[in-house]
Amino acid sequence: MASISLIGFMGSGKSSVGKELSKLLPGMEFIDLDSYIEAMTGKSIPEIFEKQGEAAFRAMELEALENIFLTNELTGEDCILSLGGGTVTTEACRRMIRRNTTCFYLKASVDTLVHNLETWPGDRPMLKGGKPLRARVEELMAVRGPIYAKTAHHIIDVDSNDYTAAATEILGNLALGFSV
Repeated sequence: MASISLIGFMGSGKSSVGKELSKLLPGMEFIDLDSYIEAMTGKSIPEIFEKQGEAAFRAMELEALENIFLTNELTGEDCILSLGGGTVTTEACRRMIRRNTTCFYLKASVDTLVHNLETWPGDRPMLKGGKPLRARVEELMAVRGPIYAKTAHHIIDVDSNDYTAAATEILGNLALGFSV
């Protein structure tokens, strides 16, 4: 089995589904890319955005992916990666993700995303800027949605799935080799 990556908009459940998937695949390490970057830099994601900007953060995502994939290659171990919502906006990241993982897009409707982001708001730098939440989600999804679909090997609809069901569907797709 190859490494697995989970992509999708913030609030689509990538981290939660990844944790559930790691229970179903106990030999695979779960890595949340944002947490990895925070450990690598000693700074929070909001702090990086505030002090260094989005471009610096995207460069850190690329470096982190390079480190993870190099480590996996050296150790021969695969992992489950939960990627940030904007990771795929960098072409080099997209290429690495498609080449080194089986990539799943956790696709959620704007309604689901807005509900999840209102329920679990967190500190999300990309949602700042004064626009209402729904307008910002729609704006970002108009750009990112097609990129997610193009990057993914598989698409999982999370509107009708809880985290465990989504993880089980991913496992089923891996076993059957379904792709988009």
